[in-house]
Amino acid sequence: MDRLQAMQVFARVVETNSFNRAAEALGIMPSSATRMIKNLEDYLGVRLLNRTTRQLSLTADGEHYYRHCRQVLADIDRAESTFPGGNATPRGRLRVDISNSLGRLFVLPAVREYQQRFPEVELIIGLSDRTVDLVQEGIDCVVRTGVPLDSASLVARQIGSFDWVTCASPQYLQAYGVPRSLDDLQKHQSVGYLSSRTGRSIEWHYLVNDEPVFVRVPEKLAVNDTDGYVTCGLEGLGLIRVGSYMVWPHLDSGSLVSVLEDYTAPPVPISVMYHHSSYHSPTLRSFVDWVIELFKNTKLGLGN
Repeated sequence: MDRLQAMQVFARVVETNSFNRAAEALGIMPSSATRMIKNLEDYLGVRLLNRTTRQLSLTADGEHYYRHCRQVLADIDRAESTFPGGNATPRGRLRVDISNSLGRLFVLPAVREYQQRFPEVELIIGLSDRTVDLVQEGIDCVVRTGVPLDSASLVARQIGSFDWVTCASPQYLQAYGVPRSLDDLQKHQSVGYLSSRTGRSIEWHYLVNDEPVFVRVPEKLAVNDTDGYVTCGLEGLGLIRVGSYMVWPHLDSGSLVSVLEDYTAPPVPISVMYHHSSYHSPTLRSFVDWVIELFKNTKLGLGN
């Protein structure tokens, strides 16, 4: 049994959730793919896949083995790409995870251009704001907002930044008045945004005389989704504090009104992060370079 080929087949079966699609992608017969997985399971002495007539699913051993297969196959690709005569064409599957609002507003509307430039890359995009483990979850890179956590294994490259905006609908401000100071916020209602890490509403952060001030505004409603959060503001359910790029169209149309503009906060960095040993991969490098170029040409780009 060719174990490397068996690993390639197994990984592709997991990623396509189909023996037939995996076999087609690898240019082999479906019966050969089935036989290789069976031989691999016999060799390892464990069941890797649960099979029914309608679906496939990984066993616990299969999940563990799949993570290592991805790492081994990625290491081989990186090693081969370092040689001048190697195949440096970006190709294969690339998994990225992007902050929900950034993906929806910036990356997905432009992703066709990436696909046209790199037609042999199969791009898998997850949209979330949670903390991910790149190695454990088989993710090649992430795009996130906020100050990256220190990590000896990750590279973080800043690709942009945004400002915070405190705003509300005209209907809310007509009913409750316009806050003129941070003290006024205690007389208002806000919509809370729940942190994916703590499950609690995030405090509002301002700078007063260059010193950080954290404010917790009274709230009767909290949500954990950025789109839902902006919708609550539009519906007049309370003040919201949100990344500027999420509400630019609403501020321009007047459906949301910015308040407390004299109270600033530090800009929030936007970064693309990946494992330090992965940048040799031409496929990962193609996406990192593309997303840097993409944000450079938006109002979020550095220097804009």
